[in-house]
Amino acid sequence: MSGEERKSNNYRRYNPLLDEWIIVAGNRVSRPWTGASTHSSYATSFQLTTTLNPLAPGGMRSSGKTTPLYESVFVFDNDFPSFTNYDDVTETSESHDDELFQQHTIRGECRVICYHPSSEKSIALMDNKETLAVVHLWLTQFVELAPKWKWVQNRGAAVGSSNNHPHGQIWAGSFLPNLPMRKDENQRKYYEKHGRSLLLDYIEKEEKKKERVVLINDHWIVVVPFWALWPYETMVIPRRAVKRLSELTEDEQVSLADILRHLMIKYDNIFKCAFPFGMGWLGAPTGEELTQVGRDYSHWQLHLIVHPPLLRSSTVPKYMAGYEILAEPQRDITAEMAAKTIRDQSEVHYTKNE
Repeated sequence: MSGEERKSNNYRRYNPLLDEWIIVAGNRVSRPWTGASTHSSYATSFQLTTTLNPLAPGGMRSSGKTTPLYESVFVFDNDFPSFTNYDDVTETSESHDDELFQQHTIRGECRVICYHPSSEKSIALMDNKETLAVVHLWLTQFVELAPKWKWVQNRGAAVGSSNNHPHGQIWAGSFLPNLPMRKDENQRKYYEKHGRSLLLDYIEKEEKKKERVVLINDHWIVVVPFWALWPYETMVIPRRAVKRLSELTEDEQVSLADILRHLMIKYDNIFKCAFPFGMGWLGAPTGEELTQVGRDYSHWQLHLIVHPPLLRSSTVPKYMAGYEILAEPQRDITAEMAAKTIRDQSEVHYTKNE
């Protein structure tokens, strides 16, 4: 790599959703991946096990409860919730005289959602009907919880999880968390300035540029964000104005299931492993915000964020350390390189004969 090429690959990119910058140091990795196919703990995330998984039908969970014999998707209250909704807990603000010491009571509900009865099935290995059942569960849970809680977070993970069964979690709470609060503020500022949605304007330009688009269908677009932090980070965004999950039409739900499944197949195909990721939906606040007079959330655009930690192979994860924690995050490959790598993958899972 020449000095000029090296210079051109080092810069900062702005994230308008969070009002922050990220360093792109493209010279740190000469290519986005090495083609390694080493089997690792990541690659065996959904392999056969000799014991019954606690989240599988009939499994015994650490709480002592037995998971029912479910045949499709299944949801239950988290045995170890971060939020509780006990009747004898009063939601009050507790503030000390010193502004440096503040706290307030929170309430909420935490649930676990099992995507499939089989512990060997990730979304990438499910069929369209099975994936659609997951999408439907996300929506029905959101519709149930949204009127009661200010923020409902649907999240899924195949990394940082204590269980390798295909599952996700729902955290519904009485407050607006830090990151959604920043996205709310910055989308609102953009809307007040331009009269249009930040993310709708963004994907319109991405569709024209094409270099960071991974997948697209009639209702959804998948892009590696211009400001992406994680190596193979993607955003899944509706192509029309949608503020919350509950607004999705049946056609949009069907096409979401299809594009999500193909995205996960492409992820797995990069390093020939069960690609680890964390993902979550972000949309307009809920609870009393749904009915409060004068509260307009036209600035919000629903979107799914997928954060996979792998960098160059199934055994090389991306870590945040040193300068990235103490000063400013940086990524080792450009968003354009990452998008091309994902986009170029087959839509047939590597474990199946093409």
